[in-house]
Amino acid sequence: MDFTVTNSALDKSRSDCIICGIHQGQKLTSAAAILDQATGNSIQQLIDRGDHRGKIGETQWIHSPSGIPAQRILLLGMGKEPSPRGRELGKALAAAAAALQKSGSRNAVVVLSTLTSATAPDQMHHLVRRAVETIESTLYHYDVPSAEKKKRKPALKKITFAVTDRREMNEAKKAIAEGKAIADGVSLARTLGNLPGNICTPGYLATQARKIGRNEKGVTVRVLSEKEMEKLGMGALLSVARGSEQPAKLIIAHYSGAPKKEQPIVLVGKGVTFDSGGISLKPGGKMDEMKFDMCGAASVLGTLQTARDLKLPLNLIAIIPATENLPDGRATKPGDVVTSLSGQTIEILNTDAEGRLILCDALTYAERFKPAEIIDIATLTGACVVALGKHASGLLSNDDGLAGDLLQAGEESGDRTWRLPLWDEYQPQLDSNFADMGNIGGPEAGTITAACFLSRFTKKQRWAHIDIAGAAWNQGKDKGATGRPVSLLVQHLLNRVRTK
Repeated sequence: MDFTVTNSALDKSRSDCIICGIHQGQKLTSAAAILDQATGNSIQQLIDRGDHRGKIGETQWIHSPSGIPAQRILLLGMGKEPSPRGRELGKALAAAAAALQKSGSRNAVVVLSTLTSATAPDQMHHLVRRAVETIESTLYHYDVPSAEKKKRKPALKKITFAVTDRREMNEAKKAIAEGKAIADGVSLARTLGNLPGNICTPGYLATQARKIGRNEKGVTVRVLSEKEMEKLGMGALLSVARGSEQPAKLIIAHYSGAPKKEQPIVLVGKGVTFDSGGISLKPGGKMDEMKFDMCGAASVLGTLQTARDLKLPLNLIAIIPATENLPDGRATKPGDVVTSLSGQTIEILNTDAEGRLILCDALTYAERFKPAEIIDIATLTGACVVALGKHASGLLSNDDGLAGDLLQAGEESGDRTWRLPLWDEYQPQLDSNFADMGNIGGPEAGTITAACFLSRFTKKQRWAHIDIAGAAWNQGKDKGATGRPVSLLVQHLLNRVRTK
């Protein structure tokens, strides 16, 4: 999608469509009034007849409007607030993008001043960036492998944001660049998540990481083999890979945007490219969705790509432990005891609690980079889906400041998290008679005890864990990866840059 900015007169626009915001129960904005007057009061007449009420996400077409060269006007309900933000703004913008796609319009002009009364530069930046992200997300399409080439309507190619003041153009252009880079990162994460497990293997993830670093001086990628991991002592990670014919990989990507002396931020993404549960086999129903168990890894790669594209002035390290979890004669069994990279021993009580096993070795490995902070992202527990559903990711941390930063980034990006406790009272649930700890803590507080397990490998670090089990993909007719929490992670990085 091509995004541009203009401050040309709306009644002279020769676009396929002009998108005009209508606020419920309020007078037309000055820009909307200009369009209304130019088209013989066609907008106000629709409102007066009750054909358009201005409710959030409500759309109404005016085809071949008289008095202007534009082919269509799309009235877009913006709700009662003069400056909608967050979820309501996203809902309205998504409705506009969906309507445009169905209409066959190849280009459109979005009249920004009709969407919000906010005029401050940061408010303008937020609106434009959110619009770019939402439009790209709504129009995202996964190309299904098929022998039949289905005919699709001409895709929307260009969106132009109309500003009232020429001085607003530079801020809008910056927001477009930021929003496009984030949207591209989200799309990468979605596509990786949507790929079938027979294509998106641990080796495939390694190849995608190398592509991000290709011909980039500031990005270097290293991939450790199983032999190298065994030599290091990564017994927990390798225990998960034992049942698979696909070799496990530990992917380490460095993005260098700041002086070497500046401590890096480390992102660790769970990369189980297919999770059968291992010997503790999952039920067959919906097991196909376990290809999404690498969405943590996908979000880390999407964030890495965005940091590269935005040339963020910070140091970032992406670590992805990647493997399949399958049952065969070599697979780890319940009751087995393995030794992690940290030297701590783990009794495997359930082979389907494998994400924490690959993450714990990756988190220990991350210590060698002396990071400013470590954030791991994982589709870790079904308990998180029960607790929070799909609307928020679970957040647990050993540092209140880091947790607060991530909560704030979630609110700003619209990709929210909810903090759960990480109290010492939960730790005894991991006690084992045969090792330093078990890999599960029983049926109660599963999301918390999973984080308690990881906390035992991050005691020296400023660390946060984001459980995206509910947020990483949609089910039902809209089944597919969401690309979350790329927006949240990038917003966190942007906030870190702005406070340096």
